[in-house]
Amino acid sequence: MWHLIFKGGLLMWPLLFCSILVLAVIVERAFILAGARKKIIEPLQHSRMLFIQGDAEGALQLSGAIKDPIADIFLMGCDPANAEIAGEEKERLISRKGTRFLRRMEDHLRILLIIGNITPVIGLLGTVTGMIKAFIKIQELQGSVNASVLAGGIWEALITTAAGLAVAIPAHIAYHYFEGQVDNMADEISDIAHDILQ
Repeated sequence: MWHLIFKGGLLMWPLLFCSILVLAVIVERAFILAGARKKIIEPLQHSRMLFIQGDAEGALQLSGAIKDPIADIFLMGCDPANAEIAGEEKERLISRKGTRFLRRMEDHLRILLIIGNITPVIGLLGTVTGMIKAFIKIQELQGSVNASVLAGGIWEALITTAAGLAVAIPAHIAYHYFEGQVDNMADEISDIAHDILQ
């Protein structure tokens, strides 16, 4: 691996940095989203079922145990103490809480998208510069170069393109997967808010 990195030239180093960054974001977001699903969304769904079944007090107690501001949607939506708040005001407050929660879930996802878009271009740039060097070498040898020397220069130039794609593909896959997870959470929160505002 290190042999390929050195053969690929200077542009392999930003690609290596991008690959480490992609791995770090994937691990961090996987941990955060799995924790949010288990500790926030699932308890909220349970609270929602209790509320639908007529146990508003149980729903409030369960949601009150959730250590996240998103749980306030139950306090605003079904707590009798908030009965004087107009329906439109409740809806606005709940929407704000939901939006803030979803933004937290989307943190760092843009990094994956940016890296997924720029690494193929960096790889292509490395290949172009590598090909330029290969043809300069051919010119210096006045065209008297055998096929093995030419092939060696070409494959070294293509390393960066392969590396760029190797970083970009997982970055795009992870981005769309995590985006789908956040969209699912948004739908569930929307359903919860709809039920408690009825």
